[in-house]
Amino acid sequence: MAQASETLRAGRRAVEIKRPGKVLFPDDGLTKSGLAHYYARVAPRMLPHLRGRPLMLEIHPDGLNGGTFMQKEIPRHYPDWVHRAELPKEGGTVTHVLCDDTATLLLLAGQACVTPHRFLSRADRPHHPDRLVFDLDPAGAGEDFEPVRRAALALGELLDDLRLPFSLMTTGSRGLHAVVPLDRSATTDDVLAFARDAAAALAARHPDTLTTAPRKADRGDRLYLDVARNGYAQTAVAPYAVRALPGAPVAAPIGRDDLDDPALTARRHTVAGVNDLLATDPWRDAPRRGRSLRPARDRLRRLTGT
Repeated sequence: MAQASETLRAGRRAVEIKRPGKVLFPDDGLTKSGLAHYYARVAPRMLPHLRGRPLMLEIHPDGLNGGTFMQKEIPRHYPDWVHRAELPKEGGTVTHVLCDDTATLLLLAGQACVTPHRFLSRADRPHHPDRLVFDLDPAGAGEDFEPVRRAALALGELLDDLRLPFSLMTTGSRGLHAVVPLDRSATTDDVLAFARDAAAALAARHPDTLTTAPRKADRGDRLYLDVARNGYAQTAVAPYAVRALPGAPVAAPIGRDDLDDPALTARRHTVAGVNDLLATDPWRDAPRRGRSLRPARDRLRRLTGT
């Protein structure tokens, strides 16, 4: 007889996982219980990147072979101890989940939330991001990761010129994110404008391989420098999040030296390889303080002559 529920402890809380044997990843045998245990393992690393940030939840109630939906509004049945944030949207407001502790992370796994996607700002100042993200994916439908690796190396050179620190992560899907910490002095509109200008400058340096063309028909084989995630209420996959793909790959922090590895892929790490994932912390020495974009904007103008 299938186990009706499983209780996991998280500090002072007991979180019930209903139907823990429900298989979410049929090709890998990963169950809802397995997903919850993975998130329990990575919680100490993952939670600092989630706390205080509104989430959009990618729910797969019947696993990868069933339907999926993206959930912004927190369900009414969530317990009172789950933190919430009501934020403005066009025509009203939406109340998001805040994942501030391990118990909430386990609760989300129990609701078949495979992937939490986070805001680049915190709930207390949603229009002032503390993260800027450059999203690098292979061009077209191809899975060749070499263009992504080269684009990340070129982006790193530009960010060095602008004196902006950044951290890298594989998305667990197709590409890489480069994440720049900000001091929250700039508005969302200003951050997005800067990201667009920086991407345009990078594409101008490498016009044969990189582009900012919004229409796919205009890109050809060039990699698209996507900065749209920096808009208000846009989200990016959280570090250590599981992706809803065969093999149960995860979004994983990497070091800049990893870009020198020609075998690097977006799906290097998986749930099954959690021990390898946690063996090192590539972001251990990442800057704690966010940077102002004002000096970087001045440097970008000097570089581009605008």
